[in-house]
Amino acid sequence: MTMIVMTPGQVSLADWRAIYHGAQATLDPGSAGAIAKSAATVEAILARGDAVYGINTGFGKLASVRIAAADLAALQRNIVLSHAAGTGDPSPAPVVRLMMTLKLASLAQGASGMRPETIALLEAMLAHDVIPVVPCQGSVGASGDLAPLAHMTAPLIGVGEVWLKGERMAVAEAFARIGLKPLELGPKEGLALLNGTQFSTANALAGLFAAERALQSALVTGALSTEAAKGSDTPFDPRIHALRRHVGQIETAAALRCLMTASAIRASHLEDDLRVQDPYCLRCQPQVMGACLDLLRQAAATLEAEANGVSDNPLIFTDTGEALSGGNFHAEPVAFAADMIAIALCEIGSISERRLAMLVDPALSGLPAFLTPHPGLNSGFMIPQVTAAALVSENKGLAHPASVDSIPTSANQEDHVSMAAHGARRLHAMAANVEAVIALEWLAAAQGIEFHRPLRSSDTLEAAHALLRGAVPALDEDRHFAPDIEAACALVRSGALVAAVASLPGVA
Repeated sequence: MTMIVMTPGQVSLADWRAIYHGAQATLDPGSAGAIAKSAATVEAILARGDAVYGINTGFGKLASVRIAAADLAALQRNIVLSHAAGTGDPSPAPVVRLMMTLKLASLAQGASGMRPETIALLEAMLAHDVIPVVPCQGSVGASGDLAPLAHMTAPLIGVGEVWLKGERMAVAEAFARIGLKPLELGPKEGLALLNGTQFSTANALAGLFAAERALQSALVTGALSTEAAKGSDTPFDPRIHALRRHVGQIETAAALRCLMTASAIRASHLEDDLRVQDPYCLRCQPQVMGACLDLLRQAAATLEAEANGVSDNPLIFTDTGEALSGGNFHAEPVAFAADMIAIALCEIGSISERRLAMLVDPALSGLPAFLTPHPGLNSGFMIPQVTAAALVSENKGLAHPASVDSIPTSANQEDHVSMAAHGARRLHAMAANVEAVIALEWLAAAQGIEFHRPLRSSDTLEAAHALLRGAVPALDEDRHFAPDIEAACALVRSGALVAAVASLPGVA
């Protein structure tokens, strides 16, 4: 298994992607010095007797309440127990693993006051695949993802449930099996673990990676649809896109040209095209998909910065011995990034569905009605297009910006919040919808090019066609459609479609 050694604050987007997909991560041993200095600074602050938020005071609206030295351990335990108030289904284990790793990398930067032994336990849980059960609802994205991170933290003190190598159990049982022991949190540690944007960021990164795969998949199915409809590749001419200067547009046009290179289907109608201009869903693919790519890259830059940042509060500055209270836990940047990803997902699915609708319409595609050799007796792809339309419409509602909403919390102490958590979490459902739409287009486009046999498309697109036909036969007569759709969805979701073709533009 791949092992990524993380230098806190300098982890690449590619590494975060690999961690989300299962790579192990460990801290660079060089981070030990900063961790030890930060813990020592907290001890020095306590020794001075200063009142410092979250170290020897209450939390939120109760920040003015001074906590006695004898109660500091109870204070940190109580914040974890009281804040573990999430609800809803458990978050996907890969998202929680990523959240834990993001938190580990943040704490290890030496600005959070964490002791080495606490960081070591979090790192050991990751190494042994002990993943806390974290309800997916309960965060408003400031003051950090409090409830989800409390559920993530509770197992460190022996409370709650975890997944151990995929089996759900009490944390006490899991720790007993692998030889770990819970610990008592030191001053500030509970707050440092609960404050931060790691839940929102993990979900947003997962959405970004799914959106990137969807965009790349849709470039392939879009090229296949262009072939099936005997569309023109002239709109992908580099001179057109150079004049507009958008990088994403230039790159997606190049990808579409590459996908269609040396196609006999395209060559067959170069001289006798009767259609002067293709529908926008074919002709404007670079403009739409390129804009989506640019948007995803902007979101990626924001999320990479956030993933490498420190977002708890207060922050410890070892050079001056200070603890400064601020608002890095406010997840507005993540909320904006999630909204951008949602918009891109919505448009990737929308133009894909329009290509599918075009293919089933004989007036537009020149193909048999609903892509069946015997229309009337057979309905062919009539209802799959309806399904795609339903999914696209659902995504339109889900794409409404979450970041424009706010609701005061904590007795108006936290009076403006980002809503980044559910803004990022909805990306899972949106990506699944888009994957299904792309899978439906793939089924239709593969069916469409078969009406042009014995002519063949490019080698690249024929590879994509063969991949699908290895799982789903051509539709000669109506049959139970759902298994075909699920098989195609699985190939899109797994990344197999993208892997079957040449390199495609991505977010990083």
